[in-house]
Amino acid sequence: MSMASTELLPVERVVLITGAARRIGARTAEIFHQHGYRVLIHCHQSLADASVLADQLNALRSNSAFVLQADLNHADAVRALAETVLSQHARLDVLVNNASSFYATPLASVSEQQWLDLMGSNAHAPLFLCQALAPRLRASGGCIVNLTDMNINRGMAGFSAYTMAKAALQAMTRSLARELAPDIRVNAVSPGAILWPDHASDPVAHATQQAAILAGIPMARLGTPDDIAQTVFFLAHHAHYVTGQTWRVDGGRGLG
Repeated sequence: MSMASTELLPVERVVLITGAARRIGARTAEIFHQHGYRVLIHCHQSLADASVLADQLNALRSNSAFVLQADLNHADAVRALAETVLSQHARLDVLVNNASSFYATPLASVSEQQWLDLMGSNAHAPLFLCQALAPRLRASGGCIVNLTDMNINRGMAGFSAYTMAKAALQAMTRSLARELAPDIRVNAVSPGAILWPDHASDPVAHATQQAAILAGIPMARLGTPDDIAQTVFFLAHHAHYVTGQTWRVDGGRGLG
């Protein structure tokens, strides 16, 4: 577990964002920070990126961003992450379950280890973080926002294990919204096509796939990390009478 100084400022609202070192998670951290939140930036392998982000945010407001490193595929690490949050921060207002493993698992070759890996970050860790942190969230009248995926409703050839894991997270959203009400709201954001993968094994095929995806989006463009981050913030900070909902942010792609 790696983290910066832990001086407490209880008057600040606090958000824990898993997988917050890069891409959507990092932008979400920036948005919450802009609105005065103390930001807990969880990462696993992207410690350097997380540290740079924390340094940038702390340069804007001292002792406002902290890095917590944990492998969410290990139950002991999930428990340790929760214990660090509880012991080092006087309150918690928002939990954003954003961390996610994502890769293809064709039926002919999918392994049990891949299944465990994909379920680990996408479903197992969110459930047990919610369990451990619910008392602190209840004390602050806080909320949980989960990041799912529009493809759990459409299906995604070659990605059955991933979409099953995200479907579990969406089901958890609805169930916990009932179980934790009225003290804790639980919602989800379901992104569409937001960012292309960082690397493509076949650039030509990848370009063809990109064109096909864009052709199916009524808004005729990719979304941005800011589109997702702003929705997460709205659900967490403003939508006081919304719980158990999954908000699709997909440029209309899910219309059919």
